[in-house]
Amino acid sequence: MAARVLIADDEPCITDVVSRKLRKEGFEVIVAADGQEAYELAMAERPDFIITDLQMPRMSGLELCVRLAAELAEPVPILMLTAKGFELDPAEIARLPILAVMTKPFSPRELRDKVCQALQDLRAP
Repeated sequence: MAARVLIADDEPCITDVVSRKLRKEGFEVIVAADGQEAYELAMAERPDFIITDLQMPRMSGLELCVRLAAELAEPVPILMLTAKGFELDPAEIARLPILAVMTKPFSPRELRDKVCQALQDLRAP
């Protein structure tokens, strides 16, 4: 069964590029246009990995991470996307299942590689 990846970003060009790249790699992709939709999809679909933008309408990526960490029995690994100039507190990252932070603009190939590596690491015995 293909790993299921949830992509949450309010910029359709980001979700389009990233979802195409991941689908080519064989992932099942679920797309959300804002934080609230991402939360609802994560609770219903139980993805294996989440890629989320930090700044989104209705719920920020950070709020999404906090809610999911509190409500899911098993943490879902997360890759956070941020705009240049937005820094995340290292202590905040450490207490949440955020595996990596990438600054926009980013290389879709590098993002794909990070997702593949993270999922490979999680499945390793």
